[in-house]
Amino acid sequence: MTTTHEIEVYGMMCMHCENTVKKVLERFDGVSDVSASFEQEIVILKLEKGTTSLDELKAAIVNEGYALTREAAAEDDDKPADQANTNTERPDERAALRNLTFSIQGMHCANCALAIEKAFAKTEGIAETTINLPLEKGFVSYNPALMDDQKVLDVVKNAGYSASLEMNQGETADRRERFRFLFALCVTVPMMVIMHVMPFGTAVTNIILCIMATAVMAVSGRTFFEGAYYSLKNRLANMDVLISLGVSAAYFYSLFSLIFIDASQMLFFDSAAMLITFIMIGKMLEARAKGKTGQALKTLLALNADTARVIKDGKERVVDVSMVVPGDTVRVLAGEKIPVDGEILSGETAVDESMLTGESFPVEKSVADAVTGATINLSAAITMATTRTGSDTVLSGIIKMVEDAQADKAPIQRVADTISNIFVPVVTVVSLITFAVWYITAPTFIPSGSTPFLFAFERMIAVLVIACPCALGLATPTAIMVGSGLGLNRGILFKKGSALENISHLDIILFDKTGTLTTGKPSVTGVFPAKGITEEQLLSWAASAEINSTHPLAPAVTGFAREKGIEPEATSNSKEISGRGIECRLDGQLLRAGNMALVADEKIPDDIRAKGRELSNQGKSLVFISLDHQVKGVIALEDRIKPEAKDAIEQLNTAGIQTALVSGDNKAAALWAGRQAGIREVAAEVMPEDKINQVKKWQEKGLKVGMVGDGINDAPALAQADIGIAIGSGTDVAKETCEVVLVKNNLKDVYRAVRLGKKTLSTIKRNFFWAFFYNILMIPVAAGILYPAFRLSLTPEAASIAMWFSSLSVVGNSLLLNRFGRHLDD
Repeated sequence: MTTTHEIEVYGMMCMHCENTVKKVLERFDGVSDVSASFEQEIVILKLEKGTTSLDELKAAIVNEGYALTREAAAEDDDKPADQANTNTERPDERAALRNLTFSIQGMHCANCALAIEKAFAKTEGIAETTINLPLEKGFVSYNPALMDDQKVLDVVKNAGYSASLEMNQGETADRRERFRFLFALCVTVPMMVIMHVMPFGTAVTNIILCIMATAVMAVSGRTFFEGAYYSLKNRLANMDVLISLGVSAAYFYSLFSLIFIDASQMLFFDSAAMLITFIMIGKMLEARAKGKTGQALKTLLALNADTARVIKDGKERVVDVSMVVPGDTVRVLAGEKIPVDGEILSGETAVDESMLTGESFPVEKSVADAVTGATINLSAAITMATTRTGSDTVLSGIIKMVEDAQADKAPIQRVADTISNIFVPVVTVVSLITFAVWYITAPTFIPSGSTPFLFAFERMIAVLVIACPCALGLATPTAIMVGSGLGLNRGILFKKGSALENISHLDIILFDKTGTLTTGKPSVTGVFPAKGITEEQLLSWAASAEINSTHPLAPAVTGFAREKGIEPEATSNSKEISGRGIECRLDGQLLRAGNMALVADEKIPDDIRAKGRELSNQGKSLVFISLDHQVKGVIALEDRIKPEAKDAIEQLNTAGIQTALVSGDNKAAALWAGRQAGIREVAAEVMPEDKINQVKKWQEKGLKVGMVGDGINDAPALAQADIGIAIGSGTDVAKETCEVVLVKNNLKDVYRAVRLGKKTLSTIKRNFFWAFFYNILMIPVAAGILYPAFRLSLTPEAASIAMWFSSLSVVGNSLLLNRFGRHLDD
């Protein structure tokens, strides 16, 4: 005889603790089906009578370092470290690791995440670290005997970033970046006005501009200087270093000239302020996009039921869903959300699993069938045995996959950051060499009235100013802003600037079926009456029966009948038969409407039977109508392909991009939809965990994969794909997980997005070419290479003006994208 026992266990702090307790108990004879929950502080097991005693099991738990009461656990916590470990021979194994998730502010690129991971790698007590750049989160496992939560956050802060246990920091970062941009804008615009209104090149004007530029640098530019400091501290050179170099060159030269040379000459405080303002536009948009990304996981978590009807000792009571443990018997009424994963013990029902599979048709469930938490029980009450709770449920698995896919995705290769590791040191060395050479040789060449130091210093500043990465910093954001603006005007929302680049590299695009390739709603596609019966008569019988049904197909049938001017007749004794259909009495005769199982024992004409097989092979849903035990005909329904789907697929295939269909629907329906849309590669009956594997399968072949979907079940695949594309009418989770949203729900916009991405990428490449070509050409001139032969050199003022020509060429080239927008529909 086997009995089930519950043991309260305190001191378990993570999954590692759960596994430790389970392994200890499973060593004893007669023990089986052990499950542990550190969240519920409970262990459930089955014990065969006459084998191990319950006291022996409890003693084993205590010997492993855990407690059976809260008081005992508190006493253990109060013991000194050396005393606490005296009860075990393996103190290193006894220490339970603690998992901590926290938000991080201030990361700009992959180098930032790498710097934080390096900081944790050097810290004692840290077992595992993952820094998720897209989500701006950190995941750390640490030994609580050596660390605590605050010390973990201090590691991040010492690396030069901000950290918080609050998970809603995205909106705060968004507001912070918006404030910095608006402050810079509100100061820079008046600076431009002052330059045109007040006498230019006067001491008073320059002092006013100095004060205003200083304010912009201190408030809005501070983040760049801090980022540059910590980047250099970690022996990395990112965009912050480039931005800081450019701003500093313009600002500090002007400040030096204002104080030590000539307060009335033309200075360039406005250049520093304008550069910060331009860069802050991109920072603000990036912060806003990141702030919204985390909402996807919050939306997924909100799908869980809050309470459950648990039956214990013959009594039913409503408890918080977190109190449900594996093995509990749970009752779910019609219309309620299924609280946990389980297996049906009694009852038959239809379950809406659209949140899981994306399919609009309900799934019939009966005894021994598995049901999933967060799906909806539609038609009848059921009792179920709980199999999985908490982090083990299917929904929790989907959430974990979204997080993992976003964390594992390769960081965006930021060209400017990569080049800056070489460009910044080279420019710095060139400027110092320029100063040294001219300081030594200047007496031979310099005009009278100038000192070697001043001449050499001006050449050095000229090199730094002409090499200022204004054009490099503007090359990507200006093109991205124009390209994303064009997309938005067309109803294509690029949530991240990197999406415009990545979408241009796609080799294959996977399409979900229901709601993406199709309309997502069942509709009548054919009415097939038996001989001697008219379509109108068959529709009248169907509508009269289905008007009493709660099945999702019923409104499609009754709605189609009304469109034909047919109203349902009055019926009596209506009865819904779960998993089959509905029956009622019409003028005293038995009227039935449902699937083949409902009418299997009735007389079915051969032509209707054959038509049913044909339609079923096409993936259509069938409603058989019988009157007085004789089948009078069949009505076919399907989720129709969107009108533009075939043209959209053809455009992609013509452009050399492969297409494939990935659906949770049955094989016949998926193949039929694929043929109608022109897609040859079809994967059917694919669950969420398999959808993400479909994406990985193509990625393992070395292909860049895009995924187009609309449902919660598509979220992991959208996150795993190189580019996730969501339909605008889809779920919030899908739209927040992806990088591109098709606002107008038009599948042709997939190809338009690809074309726009390719054009934007080519514009960025041209911008980089002009930025570097200009710098490479002008740096030697600024260094004074033409001075000995031609007495030609660039003053810092002239170098600053020349620097802006480079920026103007980049901005002008980006604006040319607008011309492409006129032909985007071609």
